[in-house]
Formats: sequence, structure tokens, C-alpha cells
Amino acid sequence: MQMSNSTLPTKFLLLPFAATRELQLLHFGLFLGIYLAALLGNGLILTAVTCNHHLHTPMYFFLFNLALLDLGSISTTVPKAMANSLWDTTTISYAGCAAQFFFFVVFVAAEFSILTIMAYDRYIAICKPLHYRTIMDSRTCVNMIAAVWGCTFAYAVLHTANTFSLPLCQGNALDQFFCEIPQILKLSCSHAYLREVGLLVGSACFFLGCFVFLVVSYVQIFRVVLRMPSEHCRNKAFSTCLPHLAVVSLFLSTATFAYLKTPSISSSSLNLLLAVLYSVLPPAVNPLIYSMRNQELKDAVRKLISWIFFNTHKDSFTVP
Repeated sequence: MQMSNSTLPTKFLLLPFAATRELQLLHFGLFLGIYLAALLGNGLILTAVTCNHHLHTPMYFFLFNLALLDLGSISTTVPKAMANSLWDTTTISYAGCAAQFFFFVVFVAAEFSILTIMAYDRYIAICKPLHYRTIMDSRTCVNMIAAVWGCTFAYAVLHTANTFSLPLCQGNALDQFFCEIPQILKLSCSHAYLREVGLLVGSACFFLGCFVFLVVSYVQIFRVVLRMPSEHCRNKAFSTCLPHLAVVSLFLSTATFAYLKTPSISSSSLNLLLAVLYSVLPPAVNPLIYSMRNQELKDAVRKLISWIFFNTHKDSFTVP
């Protein structure tokens, strides 16, 4: 459906996961399972960190915020996709698309920023342990998180206002199951998207800078860890660093390939798969990755479950 330059669509058409009703219901069930797993995993982390006073440290404070962001990002995209599959529709309103776009940008940008801060936290803890409490005090941690939320909110407002002020004359069908930046730009009129390019270039520079910082931080961390004489110390350092590195790798590899792949290898099915890998899968598996090698977190979650179901381990929690 073609539109004139001055026309704004009242709704967008999202890409369905399947054409048959049976596959749509299968998609609904699959996404429901992933969503519930994300809610459960991240909810346990949030509750364990809040209630267990042994986890009131900078590392778990940042992990708490990461779990919040994971819940926000998956709740931005998955419920709407589930509803569309359940009710056999593909539509999303213009305002709903703008809201989804805004919150997705907020959560993704904030998550990458938090992952960068977590790398800095691990660098200070392992490479400069004697200065850790001085550098990473509570005020500094709160200021860092406040700066992340404030900057990403302002960035998302600017990005959303700029994107949705573009004239759209290439129809209203998005080749994705949620309102994604590249798909909306494809609908803009010829050359109208160029004013968005500057913002995207600036964003790319920011993410590249964060990536370089992450690489340098972990090079320094592993140099120090491998020189540790105690195997116990090395294992403890790796148990806090490797989960974080796995989360960063999963997020960066899928998102980078999704946004930088050439048009020659682009297809609707590939776009759907990549979007699921970088927007749906990480929030669901992050709690599992962080709990696999982190004994403190595993113990806290185990005590939390015992406290909930068996009313034991009262001394470990600050809740009544």
C-alpha cells in the first residue's frame, strides 16, 4: 500500500511468524514459555539480590539493574507478538509502534551500557582489588546507574521523535515482528532517512567505543587472572567474569549480524530468527548464564526458594 509523502499511517502491519493457525498457536506457546522463563529467572535474581544482605555489593547491584532491563526489553516485544499470534492479527497502532520503539531503544541501549559498567567493575575488582571499595563506593554506583538511565532515556526520546517524524511513503508493512529501526526506515521516502543517518552513526560510534572498552578491560583482567598463583582465586575470578563475557558475546554477536548483514543475505525468515536471538533469547537465558558459575548467586536463589516454600534461612534475608 503506497502513501503520499504527507500521509502518516494509523497502524503498521507486523510480520507474522506463520501462515497457518496451528503454527501460530505453536508460536504463541513457545513465546509464552520463553516469557515465563524470563519472568521467573529475572524475578528470582531481583528478589534474591534485594532480600539477601550478602549480595548488597556493586557487582550484584549492577546485576539487579541488568535483570530489570531484561524484564523490560522482553516485555516490550514478546507480549504483543503473543497477542497477535493468539488473535490471528498482525496490526499494531501508530502510537503503539512508537511506544514499542521508544522502550526497546531505552532498554537495549541501557543494557549495553550496564554491561560495559559491569566490565569496569570486574576490572577494578580483579586488577585493583585494594582500591575497589574506594573507587566503587555506593555513591559512585548509584551515579553510574542514574547516568545510564538518564542518558538512554534522552537518547530514546531523540531517536523516537526523529524516526517517527520521517515522511513514510513506502507502505505500512514492517518486515519484522516488532517495530525495529531498520524496518521503519525502509518505509521512509527517498532521501528522507538521511537525517536519521547522523544519529545512527553517532550511536554506532558509542557502541563501538563501549566494545573497545570491554575488550581492553577483559584483556587486562585475564592477564591478571592467569598470573594468580592460587587455583581457587583463578576459579573465583573466572566464575564472575565468564558469565558476563558470555552474555556480552551473545548480545553483541546476534545484534551486530542483524544490523550489519548485507541485503543479499537478508530474508524475512532470517530477520525473524536474528530478532529472536538478540531481543528475546538473551533476557531469558541471562539468569541461567549468571547462575551457572556464580556460587553466591546460586546459594542465594536456593535460600530464597527454601524461605518461600519451607520458611527456612530467615537469617539470610532482610525481609520479615
